[in-house]
Amino acid sequence: MTDLNKAIEAFVDAGFAGLQMRVNDANNEWVGAAGAPPPPVDGRFWAGSVAKTFTATAVLQLVADGLIDLDAPVTGLGLDERITPRMLLRHTSGLFNYTGEYFPDGTIVTGIPAFGKEWVEHRLRGYRAAELVELALSKPARFEPGTDWSYSNTNYTVATLLIEQVTGRTFGEQVQQRILDPLGLRDTMLAGDVTDLPEPYACGFYRYQDGEEWVVADVSRQSLAMMPGAGSAISTTRDLHVFFAALNSGELLPAPLLAEMREPHGPIGYGLGIFAQQLANGTTVYHHNGGAPGGYGALMYSTPDGRKTMTAGITMGHTPKDPSEFFPAALDALIKAVFVD
Repeated sequence: MTDLNKAIEAFVDAGFAGLQMRVNDANNEWVGAAGAPPPPVDGRFWAGSVAKTFTATAVLQLVADGLIDLDAPVTGLGLDERITPRMLLRHTSGLFNYTGEYFPDGTIVTGIPAFGKEWVEHRLRGYRAAELVELALSKPARFEPGTDWSYSNTNYTVATLLIEQVTGRTFGEQVQQRILDPLGLRDTMLAGDVTDLPEPYACGFYRYQDGEEWVVADVSRQSLAMMPGAGSAISTTRDLHVFFAALNSGELLPAPLLAEMREPHGPIGYGLGIFAQQLANGTTVYHHNGGAPGGYGALMYSTPDGRKTMTAGITMGHTPKDPSEFFPAALDALIKAVFVD
């Protein structure tokens, strides 16, 4: 326990404002927080892209029900007829990312406001999934379907429309019925027009440039509807633990589909809504982390059998340092403390 306390304190010392973390194994649970002040250990937070794993799970449940074919063309949504559900979940569709495309040569093709002053000023705006997909389809594709890999929020927003098309129910209703209610996830939201975190919650701050000045804004209020199915998530460390343990233990999907979900693909080992990572000691962990557009992040890790998980909520602060400079090393140290040491 002392080592875990030191690990989360070191994570905050690296440059984050706060971290709340939960570690569960077959027999024990450890919960802790660090920061000044530390966030509430049972607090809600904007969990960002962990929503993709929930969305992928719902799609694969519909595959199990015979309502979706992973390798059949997605029809009726205006897509290139070569695009399949597998390509959506694997990020190989080539669809333009509606939060902006960033190319290796430094070129940026903007989409909806997703960072900086413009995002802060528009962060309470709600979006409809169809509106975001329409924007993406108005832009050139990044590559031909199935020929490359690129992380795109558009893929998972299209997946929500596919779920609605084959079931006749809203994405929110399907996720509630298939995942949230069966697992008792009372503190998780994945759809709707919510802008306020239910109490207790972790406060998040975002540092951005306004002209020649740097400003820090409280961004605890933002729109849940900004990235439907792709980054629209409010949750807690407990709910993320329960979900990810259930998924990896085989409670939510038949074994063959769970195996397909976990099969790594592309340059960073992405499966169908989940990453696979092999640690230095040979241990394999599955994960999907999340980042809301400003101020918040989430961690969600599990061993293959779901018996050991690490889930966390991260908040940013006033530091002028770029998180990309210190996050990888801080995260590696945290993973090592939990799954290796």
